[in-house]
Amino acid sequence: MSNQRREGTAPEVALRRALHSLGLRYRIHRAPLPGSRRKADIVFGPARVAVFVDGCFWHGCPEHGNRRHDVNSWYWPDKIARNRRRDADTDKTLSRAGWLVVRVWEHELTGAGAAVVAERVRGSLSGRRRRQGQLRDEVGGAQDEIGRPQRAGARSLTGRLVAGRPIGSP
Repeated sequence: MSNQRREGTAPEVALRRALHSLGLRYRIHRAPLPGSRRKADIVFGPARVAVFVDGCFWHGCPEHGNRRHDVNSWYWPDKIARNRRRDADTDKTLSRAGWLVVRVWEHELTGAGAAVVAERVRGSLSGRRRRQGQLRDEVGGAQDEIGRPQRAGARSLTGRLVAGRPIGSP
């Protein structure tokens, strides 16, 4: 088990390439919640979307994960059941904290599947960002061209003043 890759697996890299080709930027192998030991494979922090790429064997895929275990048959069913319980607990914890959890099976990322999953993630992101923008508009406050909140007098990406006051003026 210690020789199995935890990060940078082929399906995960395929998804990251597809997301990057769509112009999406993300963090990898981060804990979405401070103090949590559970890390998501891909994290979109501002949109609060965590993507997990689950291996079919390790997480009990309904299509490929129900195989007969010839070696250590006493161990594997319990181990996979614990992994599934941990996944469900992680999903519940993140959902309560306002995160959207996207779980993807590794077999979904073979061939052209990575592009399909990347589009699904992008759709989730755009919906979350629109809702956050609407909430920000309701609360008010200056924003730059891409919707980031700005303090009064700060320069935007194009050098224009935000909130109409030059820097340093009262």
